[in-house]
Amino acid sequence: MERPTMTMLRIGDWSVNPASSQISRDGETARVEVRTMRLLLCLAEHAGKVVSIDDLLNQVWPEVTVSPDSVYQAVASLRRLLGDDPKQPTYIATVPRLGYRMVATVSPWANETEEPIAQSTAQPGSSLSSNSEQPPPISTDAPPPSSRSRVGFAWAAGAALCLALVGAFLFHNKIATNHHPVLPAIVPQPQKSIAVLPFLDLTEGMKEEEFADGMTEELIDKLSKIPGLQVPAPTASFYFKGKQISVADIAKTLGVAYVLDGSVRKSGVRLRVAARLVRADNGYVVWSETYDRPFDDILMVQDDIAGEVTKALRSSTEFKAR
Repeated sequence: MERPTMTMLRIGDWSVNPASSQISRDGETARVEVRTMRLLLCLAEHAGKVVSIDDLLNQVWPEVTVSPDSVYQAVASLRRLLGDDPKQPTYIATVPRLGYRMVATVSPWANETEEPIAQSTAQPGSSLSSNSEQPPPISTDAPPPSSRSRVGFAWAAGAALCLALVGAFLFHNKIATNHHPVLPAIVPQPQKSIAVLPFLDLTEGMKEEEFADGMTEELIDKLSKIPGLQVPAPTASFYFKGKQISVADIAKTLGVAYVLDGSVRKSGVRLRVAARLVRADNGYVVWSETYDRPFDDILMVQDDIAGEVTKALRSSTEFKAR
């Protein structure tokens, strides 16, 4: 959806005026910080599509270097202004490991009058029809020899260009195959092997990232103590944090048969940690569990939940069957 950045928009129930950096609804008007407005417009431009964290950083903060935390805070601020619930979004939905998607309807503001293109293109036609001058007659004579030579040369040049493009394409594909960014040599995947991906912080305002990272490290530590179970180190797992890579590709790169991921949510003094085990070869979830705990002692909660997950995986039929 491409439109000038100063065009007034209707986003859901809100009227959005980028020129004045204001949004209004039912007589209620709110002023939006400049970068927050840029974020809103960027998501509205790609309504219905996922916009990655990297794309938002490049488009909303093009001239400065900031961390992804700036995106999380701006999204949280925007949700508060729009009255949006991140758990049941009607405006901005979080797509885990990918980015954000505008789910509200986006359209030009109804009060704006935009001249249809058909009318502007029809006017020149009407003036031509009233012109008394007749168009010059079309010559049916064959083109002179010089014209025929130019046409033949153009065809020859076009054919040569096509051959050159095909050759360049094949050469590029060969080079790309030999220098693929993701490890092309697939590491053998032992059946009893598992990678723990960084847990996602889904708390409003994204303020529990430190706890989520600690949860990930605690799980790696406990799982690595299971005899016969191979677990990549934290440095290998955290390399994929925030990157848009499929579970299958991560598993191939790390050489594991299973991937454990999850999320952290905090509400008041209660904490909820969700974990799931995914088979890398087919992407199916073979085990999942949710743990609710009082958020009083962070280290105790991390140790407790990691112990519960490890115990569940020890008795999992998936690992016993293999």
